Amino acid sequence: MPVLSLCTAIEQYVPDGCCAALEGFTHLIPFAAGHEIIRQRRRDLHLVRMTPDLVYDQMIGMGCASRLTFSWGGNPGVGSLHRLRDAVERGWPLPLALDEHTHAGMAAAYAAGAARLPFGVLRGYVGSDLPNVNPRIRSVRCPYTGESLATVPAINPDVTILHAQRADRAGNVALQGIVGAQREAALAAKALVVTVEEIVDRFPPMMNSVLLPHWVVSAVVLAPRGAWPSYAHGYYARDNAFYVRWDAIARDRDSFLAWMREHVLAGSVA
Repeated sequence: MPVLSLCTAIEQYVPDGCCAALEGFTHLIPFAAGHEIIRQRRRDLHLVRMTPDLVYDQMIGMGCASRLTFSWGGNPGVGSLHRLRDAVERGWPLPLALDEHTHAGMAAAYAAGAARLPFGVLRGYVGSDLPNVNPRIRSVRCPYTGESLATVPAINPDVTILHAQRADRAGNVALQGIVGAQREAALAAKALVVTVEEIVDRFPPMMNSVLLPHWVVSAVVLAPRGAWPSYAHGYYARDNAFYVRWDAIARDRDSFLAWMREHVLAGSVA
């Protein structure tokens, strides 16, 4: 398991046209990695994320994506993702195909991918219109009860990118705090890149933590504050004011592009 620079890790593991999942749930969202993907001008990506928020708004607005698989998209606590909506509704800067699911459907798809099964099964989508607009949501008849159950195709990203608090020098990674689908997304992927706040000799005792062993980790990247403006439990708080500011920044194409040029393409942090 190598320790790579962020530039090298993205260059090596995120080619044009790949399926990439940048997962994180309320915190540990891999913003630094998303910004490097933008700087390297990746194109035609199939982006996957249970709750795409600002980092995917930025990547979509900069033309990185052609398809999005997701279960909820928005600026948490604020409103819409204006760049995502512009791509879907007006094709700017590029048209964006949608593969929409529920949270339960995404979780089942990731779990199936991690288990190397072809699809996930769940009691869900009953009374929902999603099966009418997403032909990938289907059903099977249970051979034991005769019950009709919803199915979703497994998600196996070409690369999953996570942010975590710590990695040790052997390449094991520890995530602490609220955990969404990170573990399943990590195990479902062909390659796993993890940006971390620090690299340590040994992990301290941690409650509510997930340990990813070194043999599932393709590369570790030292990236302090790599989850900003989301938070990293135990390291820094969520920048709530930035989420509010983003609504005005992203609402207009010119203001969005100006912000991205100054704060992402130039390599600085706002």
